[in-house]
Amino acid sequence: MRESDVEKHLVKRVRELGGEVRKVQWVGRNGAPDRLVMLPYMTYVGGHATQTTIWVELKASGQKAKPHQLREHARMQAMGQRVVVIDSIDGVEELLS
Repeated sequence: MRESDVEKHLVKRVRELGGEVRKVQWVGRNGAPDRLVMLPYMTYVGGHATQTTIWVELKASGQKAKPHQLREHARMQAMGQRVVVIDSIDGVEELLS
């Protein structure tokens, strides 16, 4: 399955949940995730309500993140960001379940 097919399904499912997906282009930051998923759910962190956002790296079926991408994802995760790599429709469903 192509990356664009996974992306279409991600966008469709997020919109069904009342959320939005943004394509992100990073200037001077190779390896950063290319999609930002914003969901309307509220979560509580340290007693404060926080919007749910997820950084998503999309791949074609069977493709994995490259080493430079994994390094950037780890940097973001160290800052408390949620970063996932998805290469299938099932991956989208798992993320949104």
